[in-house]
Amino acid sequence: MNRNQVLPQVQLSAEAIALKKVDFCVPQTYRGAGFLPITDMPRLAKEVASINSGDGFTWQIETHFEDSPGSEPLQILDLALNGRLHLVCQRCLQDCAIDLDEKRRFILVASEAEADNYPLDDEEQEPLLASQHFNLLETIEDEVLLSLPLIPKHPEGFCEPHATVFGLEDEDEGADERENPFKILKNMKKNS
Repeated sequence: MNRNQVLPQVQLSAEAIALKKVDFCVPQTYRGAGFLPITDMPRLAKEVASINSGDGFTWQIETHFEDSPGSEPLQILDLALNGRLHLVCQRCLQDCAIDLDEKRRFILVASEAEADNYPLDDEEQEPLLASQHFNLLETIEDEVLLSLPLIPKHPEGFCEPHATVFGLEDEDEGADERENPFKILKNMKKNS
């Protein structure tokens, strides 16, 4: 590719089906934006507690080429995600709205070997294997899943811990029914 060449820019469709086959092997740049409801992302839909109206993610994609000393220009993909979904709060076990606002940068590489040789210490951008049938929808879903909190919970003071989670339910009930686990040892000692 000629370094001074002006590349055509392709506008991506906002439809989920169109995002499943994007040809990143053609020397052109892409731009697009849209909204993806949770239902268009099946793996994410399995993780949510409930799906409310308006739950989903606005996405914005832009690719461009950057000069790379001593090699072909690098194709860069910038991805921005912003949206809301509902998970189960691990403190009170109720629905918890989680807002995500993420920006990611990827370098599109031509081979798996190139991706494997990419420096791991570069935290600002990750390699992605470019293909003629690149599934951009799957990449968006992956990034949302990777952005989810490990332990979703409401902000401090918003909810009370659920009693059964922390053993706070009536401890008096069944206290008489529970047998002391050391009673068996005591009986064994008497018999010896």
